[in-house]
Amino acid sequence: MAGRPLIGVSTYLESGARWGVWELEAALLPAGYPRLVQRAGGLAAMLPPDAPEHAAATVARLDALVIAGGPDVEPARYGAEPGPRTGPPARARDTWELALIEAALAARVPLLGICRGMQLLNVALGGTLVQHIEGHAEVVGVFGGHPVEPVPGTLYAGVVPEEVFVPAYHHQAVDRLGTGLVASAHAADGTVEALELPSAPGWVLGVQWHPEMGEDVRVMRALVRAAGAHAHSGPLEQ
Repeated sequence: MAGRPLIGVSTYLESGARWGVWELEAALLPAGYPRLVQRAGGLAAMLPPDAPEHAAATVARLDALVIAGGPDVEPARYGAEPGPRTGPPARARDTWELALIEAALAARVPLLGICRGMQLLNVALGGTLVQHIEGHAEVVGVFGGHPVEPVPGTLYAGVVPEEVFVPAYHHQAVDRLGTGLVASAHAADGTVEALELPSAPGWVLGVQWHPEMGEDVRVMRALVRAAGAHAHSGPLEQ
């Protein structure tokens, strides 16, 4: 492989965003995501919502995939009715990102889910979510933080072996784990803070916090390293 691994990052799709004299519909991403990819040695590419039938071809062009944070996953995706604290659905994102996850798992493309991305990975594999928890998003619009303890012997613990203080902002969490997923880190209150798919032939990890808002690049660097290995491995045999 020549150059830096290409890391695709899913984006928001907002009805109105302002810059200069303009206010228009926009596909956007907080700058922390591409900056973290770049600091970890990757080349970032934004993946705005598209038709799900294009997901496999999109993933085939990537060395790794990041599903970014964002709005609540629509509860219908995991067989639940929306609770009183659940936000409005982002159906275009849900549809597109679920298709991306499915394509990445099928193609063994390294996959990292961040916050919503971790929750969506869990839902994609048949898991469910707790629609509201307290203490993980204390001030609206302000990132907080708390310690996270790795589970020994997991992929995540191999990347970050010690307890760390992480930047966090979420009010939902993993409830029942999806098929094949295991918890690989917890908060002090027992909330699943990382999960992974050890049975997968590729590199699959989700973290509930926001590494793009901190200084620790180890998780993203591990993804970029896995992306490099995937790029060298060539296409799957048919």
